[in-house]
Formats: sequence, structure tokens, C-alpha cells
Amino acid sequence: SNTDIKMDMSDPSLVAASNTSGVAAGGSSTSVPDRIPKHLLPLTPQEQSLIDLFAKVKQFEKEAAKAAANAAKAKLDAANEEYHQSQLGRDQHQIGNGDDELKPKKKKRKRKQIEQQGSGNEEDELDEDEYSESDESDDGLNELERLRREKEATDKKREKEMASVHAEEEMRKQHLEEESNSMSTDFGPSLNKRKKTNHGMYNDDAGGGLIDNMQHLSTPPHDFSKTLAMSKISGSQLFPDPRSVTPDKRTWTPPQEQGAVANPTEECLELELPDFDSTKLSHGNGKNTIAIKFNAPSDSKRFSINIAEKDNDNYHSVLFHYNPRQFERGGQVVVNDKKTGMWGQGINIPLSTMPLMFGEVSCTLIIQITGEGFDVFLNGKHCARLEHRIPLPSPSEGGNSLILQFPSTDDYGTPENWIVYKIWFGHKALMASTSSSDLDHVPGVNSHNSVHEKKLFVRGLPKLHSQPEIELRIAELERAFRKYGGAQGATVICPTNSTFAFVELETGRMADLALREMGGKYRLNRARRSRHEALLEQRAAGEAAGKYRLNRARR
Repeated sequence: SNTDIKMDMSDPSLVAASNTSGVAAGGSSTSVPDRIPKHLLPLTPQEQSLIDLFAKVKQFEKEAAKAAANAAKAKLDAANEEYHQSQLGRDQHQIGNGDDELKPKKKKRKRKQIEQQGSGNEEDELDEDEYSESDESDDGLNELERLRREKEATDKKREKEMASVHAEEEMRKQHLEEESNSMSTDFGPSLNKRKKTNHGMYNDDAGGGLIDNMQHLSTPPHDFSKTLAMSKISGSQLFPDPRSVTPDKRTWTPPQEQGAVANPTEECLELELPDFDSTKLSHGNGKNTIAIKFNAPSDSKRFSINIAEKDNDNYHSVLFHYNPRQFERGGQVVVNDKKTGMWGQGINIPLSTMPLMFGEVSCTLIIQITGEGFDVFLNGKHCARLEHRIPLPSPSEGGNSLILQFPSTDDYGTPENWIVYKIWFGHKALMASTSSSDLDHVPGVNSHNSVHEKKLFVRGLPKLHSQPEIELRIAELERAFRKYGGAQGATVICPTNSTFAFVELETGRMADLALREMGGKYRLNRARRSRHEALLEQRAAGEAAGKYRLNRARR
């Protein structure tokens, strides 16, 4: 996506950075150009590698320009020398053959005159011969004079051509010297002040070289593209704090040491989303958009984002949960909610259907809160929607803000790995398409209620292979959940070669009770109904309603 870095070097805030501080984030020892603004240091490895690429390209452009100039000069010199030699040879040939051409003419004229006069007297012949010789001598002198004049004109023309060639060479050398002087030893990207036109507007349409075009199209990894229109008028930057200038607060990443933190809320990043009004969402008004610029390393296993109310009981209730997992089930993104400490039925989206996220220089994640739910956009693509499962806080109840949380670990203490560059919160026009055909392919749109009321999902069990082992597990789970199954007990389904099981209880209330009391012994969650099961239940409900209306009509 894509903007250029153009800065006013006359601004005293853009001070020169010392070469000793030019160590980019990530450990690169390449020196940093002395015109990089102080607030952009330290550089990321990707920024440093881009600057190194700029240096190489500029050096190659300089060498290519010099080689082309030398080749053009050699070609012009060779053509000049060839032309000079050809002109000189032709002139010498004309001058050397001048006398030889006069003698045949002289004899020819004399012979014609003798033949015409016939048998005249000797005196007349002598007079005629003298006259002929005199005439021929004058013609020869005139011919030589003409040849001299032609040679002088040719020499003058050649001198003018040589003077023009020399002038062109001098101009070429002058341009090359100016270009060489304009190129400093630092081949990093040049940070020049933008020039204004006569109308007071900045001239960004002027053509440039390869480096200029690359700078114009590139967007820094720690900043949003200008096309997203994340302005200070429609919103505000939540992170990093614009008032903070300390380098350690420009980015955030969770602690990477195993056991460094005890729970997800320790050393996490928490930000308040102020002035949130849920009553304006249905009309597309108010602050409804969260934009996050981040980097997920190629070796990152997972990271997550939570949006919750202020009164969330230590995040036991979460309105929206976004969790990419690179190495789980071939790579997937889980979108879910959490109510009273229990996770709902997640929406699992394969990473193969989404834009690249892990290993990219930077990505832009946009979460837009609408009247329908939470719409998720990654690099401009509508990837998912979590329809509202928990009512949003209303201003009448004192709920005028939300909490945005970036946990430091998962629920089991495994550190999360990613880098957060910038966070923006404000108003933006609705980005989701209004066409039903476009929304049909977005996961989570118009999803049915897939949470089973009475069935629980037990995961994390040892894998079984034989039928006797399966029967032992069924018996064990039936005994463990017997008091929640009513008179008939719990119904257990345990598939072969699996690490999970299903336990169906008497009522939904008993299922809630089992989740609270047995959650410490087993890893439990609500079981999911398939689409087919939901359709069967809908049909059964319709038939029951039809029978009820028929019975009332008979009465």
C-alpha cells in the first residue's frame, strides 16, 4: 500500500543522528544516514535493509551513467577521426590530380584547333598555338583557384563541426561533474524539502529516478497508508503516545521469556477506547473503527486481541477475541467471544484464505464495530464478522468506553510473539459491502446459533486406539458427569483415534453447572451444533408449532 517520506531539513527538530547510533533494530551494524530524523531511530531491520538497497541502486545508477558517457564519448571520437581522415584524403586526391587533368585538356584543345584550321599558314598556326596556350593557362589557374576555395570552405566547415563536438563534450563533462558533486558519500535516501508551486501547492507530480519513485510509492512499516484516511480530525492515535519521545515506548511486544509473566494480563498492553456510543452504530456514526499496524514474525506461533467492557471481571467477559494461530491445524484465525469465563463457539478461518500475515514486514488490521457485529479487515480484505453475542454497553448505563487489550500470553502461559507499531481509534465510513452476494463468502455473516444447549465438548484427552480403551473412557466420563445427567445419566460419545469426547447432559442449566464445577478437572467447552442439526431442530420446532395451531383449530 503507499506514501513517501518528505521532510523539511530546515526544521531544527530534524537533527542529525550520529554514526554510532546507526544500529538498526534487530542488530544490524550498517551505518544510518545522517539525515534520518531522530524520532525515527532506532530503525527496524526492514528499514535498514531498504536503505542499504537504496545505496546500492544509487551507486549502480552512478556507475551506469559514467559508463554510458564514456561509451558515447569514444563513439563520437571515432566518428570524428574517421570523418577527418576521409575529408583529408579526398582533398589531397583533388589537389594532386589537378595538373594531370589540365594537360589532357590542353592537348585536346590544341588538336581540335589544328584540325579545324586545316592547312593554314605557319604564322597563323603559331599565333593560334600561342593563343590556345595562353587560354589553357588561364583556365588552369582558374581551376586551381576554385579548388583552393573549395578546400578552404571544407576546412572551415570541418572546424565548425569540431568546435560543436568539443562544446558538446564540455557540456557533458560539466553535467557529469555536477551529478558527481551532488552525490554524497551517503547513498541513503535523500530527505529533501518539498517545493511549492506558484499556487502554494506542493508539487508531487514531478518525475524522478528509481529511488524517487520507490520513496513515493512506499509506506513505512510503522505508519498507516494515506489512502486509509486515518486523520486527527476523525479520530486519534492511541499508541504510541504522541507526547512520548522515548524510544522504548514507540513499539510494544510481549515478553518472550518462558515464565516471565504469570497470566495474560501481566505486562499486557491495555488502552481505553473513549467516547464510544453504541446507539450510533446502526447509523454508521460515532467512533466505530480500530486500526492496528503490526508485524508478526515468521516464527511467531500466535497472538491475540481482546475488546471488552470496562467492567469485565479480569477479562472473564470479552465482547470480541481475535487470535491468529500459525501452526495449529494448518494455520487458522479464531474469532470468538467470552461470557462469564466460558468461551463461546469460535469461528475458525484458515490462514490460506486470508492475506499473508506471518513473516510480512507489516500488516494493517481494521476492526469496525457496526450494528451487526465486529467486522475484521486485514490489508483491506473483509476476512470475518463476529455477530454480537453480548449486548454492547449503552451510554444510559454509564458505558461510554471500551477496553482494547493485547495479552502477553495465552490462557496456558505460552508467550505471544508480535510487534505493535501504531493504534488508531475514530470514525470511518462503513467498509463492509452492502451486497448480500459479497457477504455470503465472509465467515461469520448470518451464522446460525451453533452452540449446543446441553452438549459439552471435552478436549485434551489421551489418544485412544482400541475398543476396550474407548469403553473405559466412556465409563469414566459417565461416572464423572452422572449427577448432571438426571435420571438417565450423562450420554457420552467418544470417537476412535481422537483426543476429545462429547458429553450430553439433561438440561442447559446442568451443562452450565458442569462447566463451572468440572472445568478444573477437564478442558471443557460448549459443543457445536452442525448446520444439519440446526436445520433439524428448526424443522422440529416448525412441526410442533403446526400441530399446536391444528389442535387449537379443532377445539
